[in-house]
Amino acid sequence: MNLFKRLVATTSVAALVVVVSAVGLSESSFARGTSSPVTPRTSTNTFSAPVITSTAVTGCAKTNSVAHNPIKTGFPDPKVAQVDRTFTLNTNCGPIVFKAFGKKAPITVIAMTYLAKSGFFDHSLCHRLTTSQIFVLQCGDPTATGSGGPLFSYRDENLPSDDPEDYPAGTIAMANSGKNTNSSQFFIVYKDTYLPPSYTIWGEVTKGLDIVKKVAAAGVVGGSNDGTPKLTIAIDSVTVKSAG
Repeated sequence: MNLFKRLVATTSVAALVVVVSAVGLSESSFARGTSSPVTPRTSTNTFSAPVITSTAVTGCAKTNSVAHNPIKTGFPDPKVAQVDRTFTLNTNCGPIVFKAFGKKAPITVIAMTYLAKSGFFDHSLCHRLTTSQIFVLQCGDPTATGSGGPLFSYRDENLPSDDPEDYPAGTIAMANSGKNTNSSQFFIVYKDTYLPPSYTIWGEVTKGLDIVKKVAAAGVVGGSNDGTPKLTIAIDSVTVKSAG
């Protein structure tokens, strides 16, 4: 069974789309892709590097990471063991550690583990912050535009019930551009948030949520509640280990 779908069109990839009356997350707003578990796509991933301004905050070092075209990767092996894993995002503000739910969201964890070990996330910026109604930091797009990603997508998993605060603080979830369009972009929830139950939950922060809250407290460039974080936070590298 082909779990990873090749993406053949790349005009738009959703990100976290924030609308007061109808809230959603997409890769361009928070999402990306097409429908089944991993399919390839051809892409040039052209982009204009966003203007990133940095705010000096104790505990965050200056970073040389900049928006860049994604490295080319192959496709994850769906036969990889479906086990819980520990991800560490080594950022310029300190490590953010989370448990990845390899048993509840196996396809997602296989894909994200593959991308992490391939160096896909290295030296990438967390490019989007929302600070009203939705409380998340979005990462996983080397282009920092909300439209970048690898050449595949895969299906949704482990969707929550449609309940208030269905995405509690500490949740790690996938961005998408519609049903079954997961790819590389993900978001970290730093304060209890309600969203439509459309975003794969694949992990939970165990250390470093205070770092995300620090980034959120610094606000958004231009003073809005949705956009580039004032405090530049970059993923220098990602390490993945089997949990326990």
